[in-house]
Amino acid sequence: MVWRNLTNAFPEKTEIELKAIEKEFYKNLCDYVAETLKLLTISKEELAKRMVFLTPEIPLKYQQQNQSILILASHQFNWEWLVTAACFNLPMQVDFVYQKVNSDFFERISMQFRTRFGAHAIKREEVARETIRRKNIVRGVAIVADQYPGFAHDKKYPTTFMNQDTVFFYGTNQLATLTQYPVVFYEIRKVKRGFYETNAIEIALPPYPKESNLVIDRYISAVENLIRENPSSWLWSHNRWKKRHLKKAELV
Repeated sequence: MVWRNLTNAFPEKTEIELKAIEKEFYKNLCDYVAETLKLLTISKEELAKRMVFLTPEIPLKYQQQNQSILILASHQFNWEWLVTAACFNLPMQVDFVYQKVNSDFFERISMQFRTRFGAHAIKREEVARETIRRKNIVRGVAIVADQYPGFAHDKKYPTTFMNQDTVFFYGTNQLATLTQYPVVFYEIRKVKRGFYETNAIEIALPPYPKESNLVIDRYISAVENLIRENPSSWLWSHNRWKKRHLKKAELV
């Protein structure tokens, strides 16, 4: 799957170039596993050294305006460190949206490290309800939104991504429209083994008309630009380009 995804995404690259990306990707994937497990015990001080937030002035500006924001990220290593470290790097409450996994064991472990520094977990199907309930809290609502929308009831947005027809969750765009929150994309870059930097980019500002797809279009563009800059740091091992929903996908 990794090789198929890479060859389809980068038809202009040679086999030698793709093999180099693939090799580096597996190194990063192994590091990701070890780093994610380390979240169970790592101190706040150590994590702050290893996940550096380069643009603190952006969330601070919104906190001073008493304005919540929508935080978007992608599966760029190490997104788990990003969400966890955001709790003590952002000057506001951090909520994160998650999809429950089938394994109760991994569900408990992931909730333990994701919430140990104060993040508030929101099940994907409860986002609208929690948005209303927590509307008076200044917060950053974090979503890693580039996974494949695999359920039949998921509202999907058909587009072209990395040279391939695909679908994205449309719920991200709907949430921005519902909340009218500014949207900030957090880029993650690996500096060296075990050390990362993240840079905040404001990709959309309200008002968002109901029929607008501005947020999701800019998000997709930002994710693709980051992947092309550093292709070995994205999660190529998940089946991002399934075909079965493409014909059924409708613009909501």
